[in-house]
Parts: sequence; structure tokens; C-alpha cells
Amino acid sequence: MQNHVLDYLNDTVKKVPDKTAFANEKDAISFRQLYDRHRSIASFLAGKGIYKEPVVVFMNKHPNTIVAFFGVIAAGDFYVPIDEEMPRVRIDLILDNLKPRAIICDEKTKAIAETFSFDGEIYLYDEMIGTACNEIRLQEIHDLAIDTDPIYVVFTSGSTGVPKGVVACHRSVLDYIEQLSETLEFNENTVFGNQTPLYFDACLKELYPTLKFGATTYLIPKSLFMFPIKLVEFLNEHRINTICWVVSALTMISAFGAFEKVKPEYLHTIAFGSEVFPIKQFKIWRSVLPQAKFTNLYGPTEGTGMCCYYKVDRDFAPDEAIPIGRPFKNTEILLLNEKNERAGKGEAGEICIRGTSVTLGYYNNPGKTAEVFVQNPLNTAYPELIYRTGDIGKYNERGELMFVSRKDYQIKHMGHRIELGEIEVNVNMMPRIQLSGCIYDNEKGKIVLYYVGDMEAGELTKALKEKLPRYMIPNYVKKLDRMPLTPNGKIDRVYLKQSYQNNTEK
Repeated sequence: MQNHVLDYLNDTVKKVPDKTAFANEKDAISFRQLYDRHRSIASFLAGKGIYKEPVVVFMNKHPNTIVAFFGVIAAGDFYVPIDEEMPRVRIDLILDNLKPRAIICDEKTKAIAETFSFDGEIYLYDEMIGTACNEIRLQEIHDLAIDTDPIYVVFTSGSTGVPKGVVACHRSVLDYIEQLSETLEFNENTVFGNQTPLYFDACLKELYPTLKFGATTYLIPKSLFMFPIKLVEFLNEHRINTICWVVSALTMISAFGAFEKVKPEYLHTIAFGSEVFPIKQFKIWRSVLPQAKFTNLYGPTEGTGMCCYYKVDRDFAPDEAIPIGRPFKNTEILLLNEKNERAGKGEAGEICIRGTSVTLGYYNNPGKTAEVFVQNPLNTAYPELIYRTGDIGKYNERGELMFVSRKDYQIKHMGHRIELGEIEVNVNMMPRIQLSGCIYDNEKGKIVLYYVGDMEAGELTKALKEKLPRYMIPNYVKKLDRMPLTPNGKIDRVYLKQSYQNNTEK
């Protein structure tokens, strides 16, 4: 039984040493190169006495970045990815939380790193991979490793504006990869097309299955997600057959007519998550790829990525939502009501995760950890932590789990409880609408709707009056040329709220 994520690589390099492991549009590395270089990085860190510590990896999105991740793990440390896309204030807060002794950079990021306020050392990737491998020390480190040792810290947004570092260990990642791989049927012929930035946990879906099966992952250039036709052409050029993308990346292709010019020739496995997939857009994808397998994934970073799945096996009406389905094996979903009891049939409750996939908590943040990593209220006999997601769900008549909303995405407006997501669903159903995002102005009590599409604001409002009760009609409707997205491809609601505030303050 494996207790170390790099056991995957140790096995695979013997089987397919010359096969491409990770590549982008220009560069590729084989499993043998990946193995040798990550051990050089580990030997370098071990030689510096850096052990069981956070090591920041500050590099551009490149196969070399992944080598650095694995090198940090092999040294008995845990990697913390940051990126120049991040606001400088956020980076400063992360470094202050970690207080790392080492940052690994490439030639392009070194100059920026030198401006950071931290007391550690900056090391260049290209110099580190020239280090002679210390086989004896690396074996000692591997032998001492246990499956609850951390392997990464990924920082998520905090409600107070201070990012929270989620700590994941070997055990939770191994469990996640085993369950995900079985569910999505990855194998040695899988060719992944990675969409998410490497500083998000979502890239786990490609990184570790690639090691497990001797598969191949292509890191798709971020710029292509602005050009849908070129993006599909990239998928075809590299014979990419499996993608695990955020919903907005998929809808960007279908909503802007890319399939009228080019279709993905090799795609047979499409997994999606992060947001509700508008049925109108999903139907386009399914009509273009009728033989492909589509799977809706759900789960938070604190649950090591995804914890629930639904394999699409039927058609959906325009006003329906795709279920998030059922938990992976070795995971239980507890749906708890406001009394901390199991929600009744058809009753909404907070989605809580129980099982190995629950991460260790937040780095250097016991207060925030204690708020959401809590004792299972259904078990008073012995200590058992669960994670409270803050998401509301309920079971449908088929027994499938449905995502309802975020706890903080439900508003009280004109005396009514409203799910902003319900407004978005109705907007997205309209034929000439491509995407929409809803926010709420708490001070003025106004529902604010932003959208991209071929309709004027007045026309859209009139159409909504035929679909929604009066109290759910947006008070402010604004057409955009392009919907702002976060770096991992979700609708940037913080930006929308700031934009609205700036416009109303003028």
C-alpha cells in the first residue's frame, strides 16, 4: 500500500522512462527527466537543511514548475505555489503567514522575488537541477515519511481579506487521486489538457494521475482561453482526450460559436466543476460530442479538491440543474440543518465532508481552522473532524445531491429569501445570453445583474418579468463586452461588486 505520492513516479519511470510526462506549447519533459531533475532539487534542499518546512515555488506556468513541486516533496518539505498574477498584497500576506526559508524561482521571476520582504533565500531552478543526487539522504527522507505529512499548502480567499493556507497531506491526495481516477477511468492513454493555474489545487486532477498511469499532461497557454477556435485547435494538435475544466472555460467555447468552425476530434472525457453549468451551453457540448462522457465534479480545496461526482446519464430541461450526485468512495457527505441534525427528505442543509479527503486545516491559523474543521455533531463518542463547506445542498427525488447555493450567496431582499444563483439560471436560459453574474448591494438593498449577450438591458429585464417573481427582478442591469473572471476561471464577483460600487459612487 502506498503512503507517499511520489511512489507513483518511482513506479512509472521504470515502465515508460522516455514517454512525455508534462509539456506546454514549446517544451516537454519525459518521466526520466522528471525523475532525475526532481531528485536533484530535493538533494539541493536537503543539502541546505531545509526539511519539513514550506518551500515557496514562484515560477511561470511551465513543466519545470511541476518538477519543482515534486522536488520539494522528495526533500520532505511541502510546496506552496504563488504566481505573479497574484496581487502583491496577497503575496506579502502569504509570505508573512509562512515565513519560508526558501523560494524557488526561474529566470523570469527572480527579479520580482528579490523585491519580496522575507528573510529566506532565493534559489534558481536551473542551478538546483545541476545538483548531484544524494541517494542516501533522499532514501532516509522517504523512509521517514508518513502519510499525514503535508505535501502542499494552497491559499484560498478569506472572508476577512486575509488568504487561508489549506494544508493537504499524502493520505488525502492519494485517496483523492485513486477515487477520481477510478470514476473518470484514467489510464496510460489519457492525454490531459490542463486549464487551471498551477497555484490552484484544481491542477491535482492532472498532476498526480499523470504520475500514476504514465499519462501525459499538456499545460494549455492561458492566452488561448481568449481565442476559442485556437484553443480547440490546440486540443486537436496534441490529441488531448481528457479535460477537467471550470465551467466558464467550457462555456467560453460553446457560447462564442467556436464549434461552428472546429470541433474537438479526440475528446472523450469532459469533467467540469466550480460553478453551475448553464444547461443551454451544456446541451451544445453534448450535441457536438455525443459519444463523450460528461461528469460534474464538486468539492472544495479543504476536501482535497473534489469529493462528489455525477456522470451525466440523461437529458435536462432548460430550467433544471445538473446534480453533483454522490460522494466518491471513502467519503461521506453529511447534509446538516440549522439544528446540526441530518436534513430531512427534500430539506436543504449545509454540505459537510467526512473522510480521508478532509485536509489538515489552515496553516498557522488555528482560529479559522476551528471554525470549519469541527467535531462531527452526529458523533459524540470519539473525536472525528468534518469540514463544513458553507455550501447548501439538498437531495432530489432520485436521491442525487443538488447544489443549491453558497451560504453567503443567499440574500434577504424585500422580506424574501432569494438565491442569486436562481436569477443567473433564468438569465442564462435565454437564447441570446452567453453568461451572467449576479451580486447584491447590501447597503442599498439592490439586486445587481451583469451579463454578456445580444440583448439590451431593458429587453432582458422585460423578459425576466415573465420568469421571476417581482421581488427577484434585478434593480440594476448592465451589459458587458466580457465577463471578468478570476485566475482559475470563475466569475469574478468581487470585481463586479467593486465595479458597481465605483459606478454608483460617481
